[in-house]
Amino acid sequence: MDLNLRDIRAFIAVAQTGSFTRAATRLHLSQPALTVQIRRLEETVGLRLFDRNSRNVALTPTGRELLPLLQKSLHDMEHVLIDARALGEGSSGTVRIACLPTFAASVLPELVQDLKKTVPRVSFHVRDVVASMVNTLVRNEEVDIGLTGGELGDAGFEVLHAGIDRLVAVFPKRHALARRKRITLADLASVPLVLTAQGTSVRAVVDNAFADAQAMPEIACEPTYMMSAVAMVRAGLGVTILPASAREVRAEPELIVRPIDDPAFTRPIALIKKRGKTLPPVTETFVAVLIEKLGRIATAGQA
Repeated sequence: MDLNLRDIRAFIAVAQTGSFTRAATRLHLSQPALTVQIRRLEETVGLRLFDRNSRNVALTPTGRELLPLLQKSLHDMEHVLIDARALGEGSSGTVRIACLPTFAASVLPELVQDLKKTVPRVSFHVRDVVASMVNTLVRNEEVDIGLTGGELGDAGFEVLHAGIDRLVAVFPKRHALARRKRITLADLASVPLVLTAQGTSVRAVVDNAFADAQAMPEIACEPTYMMSAVAMVRAGLGVTILPASAREVRAEPELIVRPIDDPAFTRPIALIKKRGKTLPPVTETFVAVLIEKLGRIATAGQA
């Protein structure tokens, strides 16, 4: 027979009050029911825990040794139950998310701050990686949700939200293209480009756009990170193409941004989870906030 919390509570109450009557009152039990619980605990332990007569109740030596151990066990188990209820109610827990670096550096910090105001006990495990790695982390259940880019062809994912991220051209204010209000693919084909490396979702969009137009880009550099691409553009090595949502686009006063006048220069984005996987309640709450934020961004981009 295993120990249970009711029997442990009964033992502690009798030990603290020195009386079955007072302990029964404290626990809102009848005295016979309390007696059954104590007898059951003694049978489980295999030893008498109380010496009792018509006048008083006292712990046996074994009872005295067990009391602090069972008090600690009760305390620990009660806190486990409290934590479990909090997890189930979504008032605590960890949001495990993999996302594109663009998102991690722009939208995510504000969303984390907002959720912590309503759910102070939430924590975040964030992996900011390229789209292919986002998909891998979700597939392997190393994270619960992923904000990824590019086309999704894996039926193992459930799409919680789908949208697009428009791409823009970024170059120095002194660049020859600075006089143009909108940039065409022909403009991009006529200048050296600093493109993020193969395997990134932005690069896939750019390569497909040039391929569909049967044009060949002049690639000056292929950095992995957008920050590196911006630094190379600042140094005059070429024009880069980045998502309009990228924080790097807005952080360089000597650079300017122009929209690309071509529908091919849009990156599909999707919030995904592994199909059939139940999300923790706190993550469900975060997903709702995130989808609302992405919707507002999309609306602002169309205005």
